[in-house]
Amino acid sequence: MKFQWTLLLGIFFALVVSIFAVINVDPVTVNYLFGESDWPLILVILGSVLMGGIIIGSVGLFRLFVVQRRVKSLEKENMLLREQTEGMHKEKTEDIPLKKRAPDSVGEVGE
Repeated sequence: MKFQWTLLLGIFFALVVSIFAVINVDPVTVNYLFGESDWPLILVILGSVLMGGIIIGSVGLFRLFVVQRRVKSLEKENMLLREQTEGMHKEKTEDIPLKKRAPDSVGEVGE
């Protein structure tokens, strides 16, 4: 359900940007470090939106990579702790005599 809302919001945002860009078709002067040129405002708007999307996507991928690394390290730690607890549990059951662990009959208390 969350994906559907995200998709609808993205479509709405794309529609608003495209309408805004089509309305603004006047040429504008774009200054670079090495010169300047005249571009239609629609291309400047769409280029800015594209660059913003690329930057946000890059940040999102970086955060995803960091979270995945953290999950892997926590899973390894969890597995080590489980192995330790299983080992401790086995040691505990090996130290207890058989009579105390499991009584042979229903009436036997295990003492």
